[in-house]
Amino acid sequence: MTRKRDVWFVLPDGIDDPERVSGGNIYDRQLRQGLAARGWMLRMAPVADGASASAAIAAVASDGIVLVDGLVAGWAPDAVEAASTRIPVVIIAHMISSSIPGAIDDLVNSETRALRSASMVIATSEWTAGELVRLGIVDGDRVTVAQPGSREATRLTGADHRALLCVGAIAPHKGQDILLVALGLLADYPWGCTLVGSHLVDPDYAARITAVASEFGDRIRMPGVLHGAALDRAYQRAGLLVAPSRAESFGMAVADARSRGLPVLASDVGGIPEAIAGGGALFVPPDDPFALADALGRWFTEPTLRSRLQHQAELGSLTVPRWADTVDRVDRVLETI
Repeated sequence: MTRKRDVWFVLPDGIDDPERVSGGNIYDRQLRQGLAARGWMLRMAPVADGASASAAIAAVASDGIVLVDGLVAGWAPDAVEAASTRIPVVIIAHMISSSIPGAIDDLVNSETRALRSASMVIATSEWTAGELVRLGIVDGDRVTVAQPGSREATRLTGADHRALLCVGAIAPHKGQDILLVALGLLADYPWGCTLVGSHLVDPDYAARITAVASEFGDRIRMPGVLHGAALDRAYQRAGLLVAPSRAESFGMAVADARSRGLPVLASDVGGIPEAIAGGGALFVPPDDPFALADALGRWFTEPTLRSRLQHQAELGSLTVPRWADTVDRVDRVLETI
């Protein structure tokens, strides 16, 4: 294999921390493994704050390429702008801060400056790419889409349709509070729900969700972060994945459900519809617990609807992108630099 150019991969510290699971961390880990296998000399630069990010970006040799996680780029816009005048800078846009309700203006402005100065931007969904162009942040010829992939997974048939699963960090943009209100409206239905995800992103919000969930007794389980076989079992036991997000650039949990042939009930927001392009989903408006409760009620009471969604989900699982496809797209972007 021919040795390719050096790539300094500047990314958040702790992407391997099992308690800090996120779609961005999973994506970065897959790139780390896949790009190295394709001959790129990766020089990993994990950073924890703006100062360390600026130092890592400034230290990149003049004959290299800097590949920057979008979160990190937003921490160090001055360094990204300075680096772009001497070396190629490629930014991975996992999410656009302005799409998150309540986003801080300074963060949005910093992220925008960094993205505008990049040589190329890799968006993790068509929706994100479209928003970058629509907002005038990036020209269309400087953005490439490399959707997250999914690993091959086995779906066990015959799961209880009353078993609901919600996977994602316990954080406001994921909308667990909306789901709990909807479930409260359906207290007479025989459901059970498992909320899987880290409590570290927004501890105050997570504490409130935990307190409300406890009022339902053992009908709601909150096991925290699950990995490997434990996460597989959670998906296999579920009859429906619920994704009540207020903002989502793609939706890794939704994509994982698709890869397993698991039906999804999700907010019609951001890149979520794109992640379930194979079918097998119901959509509701974001931030609307009444619409969510109505859709859940239909799921519980309409066998024909369940059968149709389950069949569509099984067919959709046959056309799921894989991580090799993601890495191939990023590899081609780096080759063009």
